[in-house]
Amino acid sequence: MINLCGKTLPGVAIVGLGYWGKNLARTYNEIGSLQLICDKNESSMLQLKNKYSELDYAFAFSDVLSRDDIHVVVIATPAEMHYSMTKEALLAEKHVYVEKPLVFNVEEAIELIKIAKQKKRVLMVGHLMQYHPAFTQLKSLIKNGGLGRINYVYSNRLNLGKIRREENILWSFAPHDISMILSIAGEMPESVSATGGNYLHKEIADVTTTHLEFSSGLKSHIFVSWLHPFKEQKLVVVGDKKMAVFDDTKPWSDKLLVYPHLIEWQNNLPVPKKANPERFNITESEPLKLECEHFLHCIEKGYEPITSGEEGLRVLKILDACQKSLDNNGKRIQMRDHFEENKRLTQSSIRNDSFVHPSAIIDDGVPVGNGTKIWCFSHILRGSVIGRNCNIGQNVVIGPEVTIGDRCKIQNNVSVYKGVILEDSVFCGPSMVFTNVYNPRAEISKMHEVRATRVEKGVTIGANATIICGVTLGKYCFIGAGAVVTKDVPRYGLLIGNPAKKIGWICECGERLANNLECTSCEMKFEENNFGLKKI
Repeated sequence: MINLCGKTLPGVAIVGLGYWGKNLARTYNEIGSLQLICDKNESSMLQLKNKYSELDYAFAFSDVLSRDDIHVVVIATPAEMHYSMTKEALLAEKHVYVEKPLVFNVEEAIELIKIAKQKKRVLMVGHLMQYHPAFTQLKSLIKNGGLGRINYVYSNRLNLGKIRREENILWSFAPHDISMILSIAGEMPESVSATGGNYLHKEIADVTTTHLEFSSGLKSHIFVSWLHPFKEQKLVVVGDKKMAVFDDTKPWSDKLLVYPHLIEWQNNLPVPKKANPERFNITESEPLKLECEHFLHCIEKGYEPITSGEEGLRVLKILDACQKSLDNNGKRIQMRDHFEENKRLTQSSIRNDSFVHPSAIIDDGVPVGNGTKIWCFSHILRGSVIGRNCNIGQNVVIGPEVTIGDRCKIQNNVSVYKGVILEDSVFCGPSMVFTNVYNPRAEISKMHEVRATRVEKGVTIGANATIICGVTLGKYCFIGAGAVVTKDVPRYGLLIGNPAKKIGWICECGERLANNLECTSCEMKFEENNFGLKKI
């Protein structure tokens, strides 16, 4: 905890120092709660070191999670990393703020919400516009009947640039607009449809138009594009009494305008009667600062955030249905089918297409992902999370509070102790050993001294190898049978021996690289960097 002017604030770590991560770091630093920044990109870290010299720094996410003085983790990494990092942070009993979208998969969102409730931690999604003072004023106006019955809402979020490749424009821009529209509607839509255009990449939409229809009769549409000649962020709400325009590109005095236009009937013809717009005295406050302060306030008071995990899930359900429509040339999707499927997913933590041998024991509340197989006499302890399509062999013990990623294969007689994190596609050979306390004694409890061990994506650990706690095994490294690892392993490193030493480099396909760092099997090429190798 940090003491600021007599008020105790939780220690905050920002993970991911890209465009928006820098804004979050600035804001939490101004509030007085920022304690640590983390990014694997050395240039990003060096850029902020001069600006925030008093802060702590970390390159490894495991170093953040192992800190007892860090109570809040703010995740501003690429969206494909949100699920695994949020899950690990919640299991480490941290409060988590994650940028939009929460995740890409409804099932993953449900799992994260469950974990947050089990751990009694606050999970909040960065739907920033919900905290904008002009939008707050607009919601209050609608709630009090100032616009009358709402007939339709439309929003445009357009720009030139910020083009992404890990997500299309629908997932990148539309979450903010969907969040605002749901807040106005107070209900989920009955149906959605979406169309779009792919101009820069044949599989990634650059422009989409989304249509939502509600049982109340309300209709809305959302137009988003990153191929637009100018920036536009506009929300228009049309009621039967008045019409409102929230335009975030305007000065504060014009950000929210309400038009008391009327439609009069003359000679059986509708004739519009225009009126001058009404303005509001809105306090000029930065929405991001209001959002961050709201998150900390919810942690302090135990409140549910406006943009909680559940709110993020509602937005995700709509995005998921819109993507289905987009993939089917604008087909209208009935949301009822999605609701029924998500309801089925929440009824059991063990998915219907998973296999658990009758002799295996799964503690209550442990989520087991789709397609995972757990074999004879294995035990998954409380607080752990098992990913999708894993194969967990005979006599395996996992937990408590261990995260196993997707597509992991853990062979017979392996124990994965508290403090160990396996990312996706990790192979643990038969009888290999993890440790979690560096200097254990039978007569002295040292669980408070657990050292985190992180095994990154694609790592192979050979049979009977031993991994001394507190290290990171870089992605796709290969640990030979019987090796004893005592320090961090570079990405794509090939290690053998006791103590383990690097004897070369290995490809993602499992073949040893030639001296020129090219794979003779799959022809993949690499170059060295500070973390080991990276693909060219």
